[in-house]
Formats: sequence, structure tokens, C-alpha cells
Amino acid sequence: MKLRLYFLAALLALSCTAKTNLQAQTEAGDNSVDFNELSESFLHKIKAKEDTQEIQNILANTTIKELDAALDTNDKRLAFWLNIYNAYIQVILQNNPELYDDRGSFFKLEQIKIAGEMVSFAKIEHGLIRKSQWEYGLGYIRKWFPNKFERKLRVDKPVYNIHFALNCGAKDCPPVAIYEWERLPEQLEIGTKKHLEKTSEFNTETNVVKVTSLFNWFRGDFGGKNGVKKILKENDIIPSTKDVDIEYTNYDWTLYLDNFIEL
Repeated sequence: MKLRLYFLAALLALSCTAKTNLQAQTEAGDNSVDFNELSESFLHKIKAKEDTQEIQNILANTTIKELDAALDTNDKRLAFWLNIYNAYIQVILQNNPELYDDRGSFFKLEQIKIAGEMVSFAKIEHGLIRKSQWEYGLGYIRKWFPNKFERKLRVDKPVYNIHFALNCGAKDCPPVAIYEWERLPEQLEIGTKKHLEKTSEFNTETNVVKVTSLFNWFRGDFGGKNGVKKILKENDIIPSTKDVDIEYTNYDWTLYLDNFIEL
């Protein structure tokens, strides 16, 4: 009888020790999930036409605290949210392409579950990736009262290149790349140049450059017209910023999925 009681006491002690260790790991923010690798796998599986439900479940059931701790640099946050945005565009619109008929509602609809919260594409783009910019502020007006989810998980330093990395499902959107945080600045630079070469046209006789409407919709993110010209010159679209006029092309919103690129 004494031996049996001793055995039960030992089991109880081991159980308490294990629970204490688990609690300590949780409190310390220890997490075995590499969320950047997970976001990359999400897109790799989509590209390979494989099921992604397990990845979606992990994203839905993590916590804000876990994500905040794991995404501990600006590049990690940018790469993660770019991949998540682009992945869910593919998943949702492949299953329900009719949602794109009303794009205004589609982007505002809270339809993506991450860290226990339902978020919209607009929240990811303007709140998390552009650091709480007001959607209609042309890149000049910040939101006043972002919620906890946004404050905790948004980037610290937004960059203009994201506009040539986010794929919104339309034909004129930049193609989908799989972003790795270790290579992110290089990938964004290459992707920007490729997209500008594809969408820009400079007339040497009139000194007019036709460019994507993205430059107009988010002009503040690019530093206004002078900033746009500087970006165009840096990417060899125009030879000089002097006396160049800018025209914005019409955006083709035709639904166009599975548009991947290697960067």
C-alpha cells in the first residue's frame, strides 16, 4: 500500500513539473512555429495546388502575443504579412471568384482568421503593412485609433516597395512572389524594377511618362510627384527627373489568379 501511494505521489510531482515547465515556456513566449517559414509554405502549397487548411488552422489558433514575439524585426513582419495577404487572395478567390464582383466589399470584409481575430484585406494592407494609414488618405493621413491587433502586429517602418509586391487578384496587380525575410530588401528591389519596366512607358519626344495608377492612389507613400520621379529614375524608367510629366494609366481589374514569379 505504501509503495502504491509513493508511486502515485511521484506521478503527481512529475505532472506538476511538466505543467510548470510548459507554463514557463508560454510566459517566455517560446514558440516552435516559425511564422515566416509558415507563410512561405502557405504560398508554396498554393502554387503546387496542395491543401492549405492545416496552415490556416495554425494561423487562426495562434495568439497575438505569439505572433508579436515571433515577428521581432521589421523585415520579418513585412515578409510575413505580404505572404499572408497574397496567399489568402489566392485561396479565397479561387474558391469564390464571384466575391470579386463587388471589390469594395470584398477587401473590407472580415474574412481571414488570424490569432483568434477576423481581419480584412484592407486591415492587412493599410493597417499592418502600411502602418495604420487611412485607406483614403493617399498616403498622407494616419488612422487615429487602431485596435490592439493592429498596434501589436503592424510593421515599424513601412516601405513604398510593398505596392509592387501586394497582389490583389487583378490583372494589373504585381505577380505573387514568395518573400523570405532574410532576402526581403533584395526581393522588393527586384520586384519593383520588374513591375515598373512592365507597366511604365516613357515618350522621349514629349517627355511624358505613363505609369501605374498605384503611384496616384498612394502618392504620399512615394513622397509625392517628386518622389515618384526619383523612383522612376532610380529604376531606369526615365533618364532625368527634370521637366518630366506624369500620366497615370487605367488599372485593369480583371480577375487574374495563379500569377506567380520567382524573385
